[in-house]
This record gives sequence, structure tokens and C-alpha cells, in this order.
Amino acid sequence: MSYPRAPLLALSSETRANILQRLEGGPLTVGEIARGLPVSRPAISQHLRVLEQAKLVTEEYQGTRHIYRIDPTGLVAIRAWLDRFWTHSLDAFAAEVER
Repeated sequence: MSYPRAPLLALSSETRANILQRLEGGPLTVGEIARGLPVSRPAISQHLRVLEQAKLVTEEYQGTRHIYRIDPTGLVAIRAWLDRFWTHSLDAFAAEVER
């Protein structure tokens, strides 16, 4: 498994991480996502584009509304990459216990 560069870089922004946390509760419009965040709606749209390119969110059109939801594709890549470290740690722990 290669390093999931795009999703991890996308999440390096606190604003984008906050957006993803907001979407954890379910699909939201740009306005709903932006509510309470200290950035403009156009800035939120730019952050959403980065998250979409990293396969962390998907966009659906409902008339003039843009609905965003979490895309598991990018999260699966991050988790698979991190699981390698966890597996290595567990293997090392098991070897130490056996010794």
C-alpha cells in the first residue's frame, strides 16, 4: 500500500478536518457546513474541492443545492496505511510476549 498523500494532505488543514467532522453526522449543503466556521462560503467551497479531489467527500446536485457527504474511498486508503503500523506494533508486542 502506498502512502495516501492526497487524503492526508487534505486533512492537514484544520478547516478541512472540521468540515469532515461536520459531515460525520450526514450530508450537508455548503451553507450548513459553513455555518459557524470562521471562513467565507467561497472559501468553504474551495476546501470542499480539495476534499473531493482527495476522495474524502462527494458532491451531489439537488436542483441548485450542492449536497456533500463523506466518501469512504479516501478514508479507507488512510486507514489501510495506518493499519500497517498498528499490525507491525501488534506483531512486535506478540513477539515480546512470546519471548
